[in-house]
Amino acid sequence: MKFIVSSSELSSSLQSINKVIGNKSTLPILNNFLFKLHNNTLLMTASDLETTLSVSLPIHTVEREGEIAIEAKRLTDILKEFPEQPLTFTVDPETLMAEISWSSGKSNLPCAPAEEYPQIPTIENDYDSITIQSNQLLEGISKTIFATGDDELRPTMNGIFFDIKTDSITFVASDTHKLARYKLLDTLSERDCSFILPKKPAAYIRSLLKDEFPVILKFNDRHATFTSSHFNMTCRLIEGVFPAYNSVIPINNPNKIVVDRVELMIAVRRVSVFSNQSSNLVKLTISGNEIDISAQDLDFSISANEKVNCRYENEDMEIGFKSTFLIDILSNLPSTEVSIELADPGRAGLFIPVATEETNDDLLMLLMPIVTGV
Repeated sequence: MKFIVSSSELSSSLQSINKVIGNKSTLPILNNFLFKLHNNTLLMTASDLETTLSVSLPIHTVEREGEIAIEAKRLTDILKEFPEQPLTFTVDPETLMAEISWSSGKSNLPCAPAEEYPQIPTIENDYDSITIQSNQLLEGISKTIFATGDDELRPTMNGIFFDIKTDSITFVASDTHKLARYKLLDTLSERDCSFILPKKPAAYIRSLLKDEFPVILKFNDRHATFTSSHFNMTCRLIEGVFPAYNSVIPINNPNKIVVDRVELMIAVRRVSVFSNQSSNLVKLTISGNEIDISAQDLDFSISANEKVNCRYENEDMEIGFKSTFLIDILSNLPSTEVSIELADPGRAGLFIPVATEETNDDLLMLLMPIVTGV
């Protein structure tokens, strides 16, 4: 294998897949990138067995095609030190060494036979498929991934639930304390289907969705493949049944508060500094057109409160939330104003962006309260 490639283009491509390589891989071969050069296209692959991510790069100067597994860490480390310039890769399959040469020097990196690299799972029979635009997929993942759980006893909560209908797709994530639901209308599927995408591959693919292009999504009970002209990712899905999320979303909430999202978020951040470190409790006391945000830590005799203006036309009420979760919710809402819908201090609060124009999506976030007993 011998070819010439741009140092910056190669570095950018490898950085986009390098995060898949684990720090403690059980298979030494997985510490390598798999390079396959064919038809003037270099296909680069990284895998941790659970997730396999590939990107391609056009190569204009090719002397010999081939495939090889090349050490990942040293290659990415050296590429960081190059300004933009052409690099010549010459791979000797007999000595299993790759020579990288440039205008003023050269280096040698150890390689491994491509045949030793694990086979990528394929989805060929009995699968569902949809096509979604990259910007829509990005929105769905970005607006829900923060709410995923980390509980080994509840593995189905540790990913994003794709609830696919014939006329919509709903992205849902929850850690039992907070929930994010993003519904995208006008996305067509032949039939109702669903799967749970783990958090890590969701984060991997989110970093690749920078431009607008179609993404073909195929999945069965165990694996999903995301394919576009920019990348290909195959990952193992979380097996099990996602909880009935609609049943936990309260309806008929009589207390509706509209408030500036950023103003409320900043006030909560300031006040939460004085909250108890174990509970992170902040209380919201809604009275008239004002929210009084307060926190205290009796162990250290410290407290704080701050008022923000709002629009509210119901009876006074008080509700407590974990400040870190409340900040997560507010920071992941896109609108200038947020509508907070409450029933009583013991039931979940809904946080809904106040839209200024008609859209084909629907975003809702839910946060369970801390019952203060007051």
